Amino acid sequence: MSGSLCCFLLLCIVLPLSEAGREMPKLSNKKLCADAECSNTILIARALQDYIPGDCRFIPIRQGQLVYVYAMLKDRGNLFWAGSVQDSYYGQQEARVGHFPSSVVEETHAITPATTEVKTTKWDFYCY
Repeated sequence: MSGSLCCFLLLCIVLPLSEAGREMPKLSNKKLCADAECSNTILIARALQDYIPGDCRFIPIRQGQLVYVYAMLKDRGNLFWAGSVQDSYYGQQEARVGHFPSSVVEETHAITPATTEVKTTKWDFYCY
């Protein structure tokens, strides 16, 4: 069997078992953002503790890291926020945006008020 065929068969077996490339359950139907695209930073927060995500909708955070918050999920009392962490791990690449519990961070700098309510879509919780 050729090497490329073996790799293809291995991918066919392994990929369906992972979370990547599938829609995950929604955490909320609405979010609060600074703008309609949720592209502007609402606030900067510092991680109070390490957070290890349970699935691919969430981002890992290390105690002391700065987190740039872009959205606050609305339905469950703002339990989850969406944001990014960028440090030397990412190098020149853009940081991955994901969700995290608001309880693991403390606000350090307010940037723009989160006054725009936006409906979430399946893409807000899709695992790539």
